[in-house]
Formats: sequence, structure tokens, C-alpha cells
Amino acid sequence: MAISPTSSTLSTSSSGVLSSPGIGSGLDVNSIVSKLMAVASQPLQQLNQQEASYQAQLSAYGNLSSSLSQFQSAVSALDNLSQFQSLSATPSDATILSASAASSAVPGSYNVQVTQLAQAQSLAAAGQVSTTAAIGSGATTTLSFQFGTISGGTLTGGTYSGATFTQDASQATGTVTINSGNNSLQGIRDAVNAANIGVTATIVNDGSAAPERLVLTSNKTGATSSMKITVTGDATLQGLLGYDPAATQNLTQNTAGQNALASVNGISISSASNTVTSAIQGVTLNLSKVGTATLNVARDTSSVQSAVQSFVSAYNTINTTLNSLTAYDPSTQQAGSLNGDFTVTMIQDQIRRALSSSITGLSGGLTTLSQIGVSFQKDGSLALDSTQLQNAITNNFNDIAGLFTSVGTATDSLVSFAGSTANTQAGSYAVNISQLATQGSVVGSAAAGLTITAGVNDQLGVTVDGTSASVTLSPGTYTAASLAAQVQSAINGAAALSAAGDGVTVTQNAGVMTITSNRYGSASNVSVSGTGAANLLGASPTAAAGVDVAGTINGGPASGSGQYLIGAVGTPTEGLKIQITGGATGARGMIDFSQGYAHQMNNLLTGLLATPGLISGRTAGINSSIQDIDNQRTELNQQLADTQSRYQAQFTALDVLIGTLSQTSSFLTQQLANLPKIGG
Repeated sequence: MAISPTSSTLSTSSSGVLSSPGIGSGLDVNSIVSKLMAVASQPLQQLNQQEASYQAQLSAYGNLSSSLSQFQSAVSALDNLSQFQSLSATPSDATILSASAASSAVPGSYNVQVTQLAQAQSLAAAGQVSTTAAIGSGATTTLSFQFGTISGGTLTGGTYSGATFTQDASQATGTVTINSGNNSLQGIRDAVNAANIGVTATIVNDGSAAPERLVLTSNKTGATSSMKITVTGDATLQGLLGYDPAATQNLTQNTAGQNALASVNGISISSASNTVTSAIQGVTLNLSKVGTATLNVARDTSSVQSAVQSFVSAYNTINTTLNSLTAYDPSTQQAGSLNGDFTVTMIQDQIRRALSSSITGLSGGLTTLSQIGVSFQKDGSLALDSTQLQNAITNNFNDIAGLFTSVGTATDSLVSFAGSTANTQAGSYAVNISQLATQGSVVGSAAAGLTITAGVNDQLGVTVDGTSASVTLSPGTYTAASLAAQVQSAINGAAALSAAGDGVTVTQNAGVMTITSNRYGSASNVSVSGTGAANLLGASPTAAAGVDVAGTINGGPASGSGQYLIGAVGTPTEGLKIQITGGATGARGMIDFSQGYAHQMNNLLTGLLATPGLISGRTAGINSSIQDIDNQRTELNQQLADTQSRYQAQFTALDVLIGTLSQTSSFLTQQLANLPKIGG
């Protein structure tokens, strides 16, 4: 009886051979399919190899980006004028003074004799039994602090007689409010300290029957920081804290405000602070005690040597990284991950080309790295000849900075370089000014009334450069000069104005007041209102807004902002910022602008590392290729799965067919064997 192959049940034996029970041929279908699939999946292995190569490139680019970022950090730190123009200031006796020198200092030896140190004025109130007991009625009281100079008269037991007080207009007036919530000694102390007006309050116990004494100390040293304290409100607080060196003094001076006195090479100097900045050009003196010392100011050549060596080392580090990524070793036939990569070759070429070119726009004698002993070697690295560098430091010290940083030098003393951008091109540019910047101001129409009365004409509403504040003038009778000082101090002491960085200068001419904004340009303006406005400025004061500087740079357009003229977009001077602090309109000489190697490298690396940029574009392309491989792998895996299923079905059917044919063969053999033999 014949058996239909289609009715057979397929099974897999424990040996893994697919068979048809009863009729299977024993054909190893799994092994055959596995070998066929190994051949069919070779394209998948090729895709995996391609992806591994791309991943290695991505990793290499990550390493490259990190190295370039480190290189940029190193060179940007060197794009600093002070790195190459440092001077040292060394005193013969560090207990008398210490010093520091800026790049504008002149090397030399200076004899400094200190005869008096600056100190701050300190005032003490009459002793109180308790620090917490209420003082006075608790009525709202205002303490107004003015700062200035006490002159003339005599000082006996901490009290002046016959002295005068002249307010310092440059120091802001401060006020403190005392009421029933803080009218104890502790409360007054805390209120003064919280007001942040330039006075520190403490309480000292002197051990007497009424031991608790409030001590007020000016935060600034110097004769011009002595205090005058006006108290309006509670009479008891007035009797405790009112202090006018030219009149009633309810506080006792323990320490007088005084300037530091010294001489430099025999020339006398006076300073409100023990930190003296104007005695020697570019040098800051920190006075410590009375005595004499010699100060030696010299060029800090070691800092220049260190800066140049840092530049060479930073370049050699990135050069090593680039060489490693692009290298090929013929003996091992191993190549770097980015060997032959055009992008890396381009980056390497751009860096080397920038360092090989000369710097344009420099007015000095140095224009190339080789002139200071820095040169390329055969392997692409830089080497430093210390002897040649030292010769350049000795002979061209001021020119070395221009090789590394961005430098602008003007021929007009009232024109100065203030900044640039990456788009500013090096060159020598003519400056022409058609309009100088001015400050906003308001000018009185009549002489000011010199008597200020509380609640009558002491209130001003002031707007300076767009910031508004309310100002209270201290009551009293003034001279025109002292009133100008009081108004300036009161306005500049307003919290809203000081927070915004706005301020004014107040002057007078024959009693007529002028209030001028400290800012220049079209944003500069002043307006005054309030009950004291007419008394101060007359019935019809004249206000004028400031204007911006205007002109051209290199004959091209430029925008003005205050005193700053800025090169227009799209011109060679784009972003070049110069300051014009005075002078006349018309031609104002030339400004030479150069971009040193560190500056150029910083700009170049910013572009290379930017997004979009050369490196980000290359890595985006690699990531796109990896994504394409992923897509191809997904499609190929599906094709391989379909192929394996087809092979499995085909060879299983073949196995069944062979088994069936084998059984048929056996059956026929048996039947033939049973046939009668011919001739039997």
C-alpha cells in the first residue's frame, strides 16, 4: 500500500536531524540550512564591519574635539595682554609696603618714605545703662550721614572748636530710620549696619556705671571721610547722636580721619587710603607702617617666557593627537582611526598655515613666531629657542604681546582701542569724528536758594538715564558750593540709582546749578521735579539729552554708542570698538589693529568646534551612514529570516520525498523478488 507524503507528520530527533517518522530519509536539514545561511549572511557581516569602522571614526572625532577644546582653552588664556606685559614690583622691606605693577608701569627704582598711615574716623556716643532699653519717645527719626573734611579749629578731648566741615561731593549721603521698633542701642546699631551707608556701628562696654557706648566708624579711611550726622525727629536721639564738627557735637571723636602721607623720590604724596594708586605710574602701593623702603619695578620676563612656552606646549599636544589619529605604521600595517580623512587633514593644515603666516597690522618690529625663537620641526611640532626668545624680550619686550593677543594702538592720545570681534580684520585704519559724545544735563534758570527746610523744599524727584528716585536733601543753610556737594551726594546715594549704576555730577556757576549725568550718549538724560526743584533750579531750567559719538573708521560707516565708535557689519572694521574721550571733530589719526596667533587660534577653533561646523558636519555624516547601515541591517535580517524559512521548508519536503521514494524502492524490490521466476 502506498503512503502519501503529505499525510506524514514531521518531527525533530534528539540528534537535531529533521525527519519524517516512518519514511524520513535521515537528511541533516538543519546543518544544510545553517551552512547555506552562513553564505547568505555574509553581507550582514560586512555591514557590521562597516559600522565598527564608523564607530571608531566617531570615537576618534570625539577625541579630536576634546583635544581641540583643550587647545582652545590654553590659547584663549594666552589671548591676554597682561600675560605678555607683566612687571614685578619688589620692595626692600616688605613690612613697610608691598606693591604690584600694571603693564603701564615704567621700570625703575623708587625710594618710598612713609610718614603717616591713613585711618578712618571713629565716634563714640555717651554711655547707656542698657543695650536694649528704649531711647527717646519712639517717634520716627532720620539719621542723615554726610562725609567730608574737618579743617581748622582745635581738637580737645575728642571735640572740635572753631572747625569747619566741607562735604565731599563724591561720597553719597546715607540715611537711617529709627522708630519705636529699633530705638534701643542694639536697634540703632543694627539699623545703621543694615543700611549699608558706609558706616559700621558697634557697641563697646567701657566698664563704667553707664558702660554701653555706641561707636560709629567710617568704612573709608582718609580725611575726606569724616562724618557729619544730622538727626531730625526725636530730641533724645538728637542729643545722643547729633554730630556737626563745626557746631554741636554730641559724639566724641576717638580716632580722627586722616590721609596716608609719604614721599616718592622726595616728592610728597597724600592718599585717603593706604592703598596708593596714583603716586607711581601703573604701580599700586600698599602701605603697612611708617618707614623707608626702596621699590624696584622690573619687567617680569619669566612670565613672558612661561606664556610662550605654554603656547608651544599647547600646540605640540594637539599636534601629537592629530598625528596619532592620522598615522600609518607600515611595519604593523596599522592605521589611525582617521588615516586619510580629508577633514582632519584640512584642520591640521589650517592650524599650521595660521602659525606659519606673519601678523599684519603690527606697528612694532616683530611679525612672526620665528623672530622670537619658535619654529616648526620636521615632525610638525614646534620648538622654542630660549636664547632667541630672551634676545627678543631684551630688545622688543613691548612688541611680543602683539604676536599673541589682539592689540589696537591709536596715534591720537584721546582715541583708544576698546575691543574687537572675530570678524574684525587686521589693518591700519583712519579715524574721522563728525560729532563728539555729550552728557545729558539740566541747567538752572536762576541761582539756587541756599536754605533747605525740612518738609518745605527738601524733596526732589530725580530721573537719571531713565532711572527714577526720590531724594531728600539735608536741612541747613549752605554756600553754593556746599549745596552742590549736598545735592550730588544725595542723588548718588539714592538706592535705585546706585543699583542701576547711574549717577550725576553737580556743579555751580555764580550760584546757578547744573546737574549732569555721568553717562555719555543718547541714553544720557536728567530731569528734576519735587518741592525742592524750583528752589534748586529756578522756574524754567533747561534740559538737554546727551548725544552719541559719530564718525567713520577707514572711511566706512560706524555706529556710535556713548563715547564708543563701532565698525559696521560687513566692513573690514566690523566690531572694531574705539573710545573717543575728547578732542576736536575731524581727522583723528590712525588706529593700528592686529590679531596675534593666540587670538587667531581661538577664533579658528571656535569655528571648527561650532555647530554647524567642520567637525559637527563630519560627525553628522558619519552618524547618517551608521543609520543607513542600521536600516540595511534591519531589511537584510528580514530577508535572511524569509530565506531561512524557505530553505527549511524546501529541504524538509525533500527529506520527506526521499524517504517516500526509499520506501517505494523497497516495496518494488520485495514485489519483484516475489515474482515467479521465468522458466522455473
